[in-house]
Amino acid sequence: MHRSATDPRPRVLHLAQPVEGGVARVVLDLTKAQLTAGLRVTVACPGGELAERARDLGAEVRRWRADRSPGAGLPAEVRRLTGLLDEVRPALVHAHSAKAGLAGRLAVRGRVPTLFQPHAWSFEAVGGATAALALRWERWGARWAHRVVCVSEAERATGVRAGIRARYTVVPNGIDTGHFAPGALGASEVSGAPEASGTPGAAGAPGRGAPLVVCVGRLCRQKGQDVLLRAWPEVLRRVPDARLALVGDGPDEAALRRLAPASVEFAGAVTDVRPWYRAADLVVLPSRWEGMALAPLEALACGRPVLVTDVDGARESLPPGHAAHCLVPPGRPGALAGAVAALLLDPELRASLGGQGRRHVLSTHDVRRTAEAVADLYRELLGGQPLVSFECRESIHS
Repeated sequence: MHRSATDPRPRVLHLAQPVEGGVARVVLDLTKAQLTAGLRVTVACPGGELAERARDLGAEVRRWRADRSPGAGLPAEVRRLTGLLDEVRPALVHAHSAKAGLAGRLAVRGRVPTLFQPHAWSFEAVGGATAALALRWERWGARWAHRVVCVSEAERATGVRAGIRARYTVVPNGIDTGHFAPGALGASEVSGAPEASGTPGAAGAPGRGAPLVVCVGRLCRQKGQDVLLRAWPEVLRRVPDARLALVGDGPDEAALRRLAPASVEFAGAVTDVRPWYRAADLVVLPSRWEGMALAPLEALACGRPVLVTDVDGARESLPPGHAAHCLVPPGRPGALAGAVAALLLDPELRASLGGQGRRHVLSTHDVRRTAEAVADLYRELLGGQPLVSFECRESIHS
């Protein structure tokens, strides 16, 4: 979708790598809101699902060839991005995640208003000399970000403690609460998703259906599915007929399959995750690090209880009072197993937590709030230039 060179509306360039998962979802949510508001939006990315869906929304899409991790190809990636910037001539650049934040800031160097949104800090994802190098870059590169947008106060605090001197703004993640909502789908829409136990009573009681735990996320070290699988034998000892479904794909699938007993199903990547949330008795995300994960918010919006590890953004995503039941230390299989089993054995508590969670997401994490907060930030960085309200009037999933 191309615009006239005389079109006075500001053009926003979203720069992203990766092109799937939570980062892509955030970019698509913002793109939908900004197009609805009348902005001109370009999305630059390596292709994939993000490019396809952004194009379907009506955004201009530019292919930016870039690997997921930094490497020898970085100089060429920066050069390609510099040429793309000369062609697109955005009024504002919004770079998402570590790789796009690195290449984007090197290419722009503060010449136009630049937002960097880490979606979890790069130095948390690696160790040793690589982590030290990533931290050194984040400290240096902060000078070329007019604003660093964190998705949780905890993520901002991590950056401050790490010595990253930047102008920070916290904009909590939001989700489409109309799309993610309680309710059953038709039989044609729930292919492969088992039913939850659903009926109050003791977990595993005859005729009630085996309790189902669902973990949604890329199969990788960050998301901690290996910790959950190491906890699973203890869960089975206390709840013998419990089932676990890992929804998603990723580089660690083969290793995770070697850890998994027969009661674990690998569902793979799915086009619609809602049937899995709605089928779950409990949704678990045992991450090692996050900024603020979307999966717990989506599950809560569907009225399901969640159990998460105490990483950046986790406490802020939970309703008040939920931490006692729904928060465990990261990397601790024993603590995770105990919390999973306790929740599976208490259906009344799960029902209460799910209802409270839905109300919390409606009041705090609706994507329209997120989009409007970003709109306010854009207005500030563009010198108060008036923008139409960024309210999302349609779901990006429709």
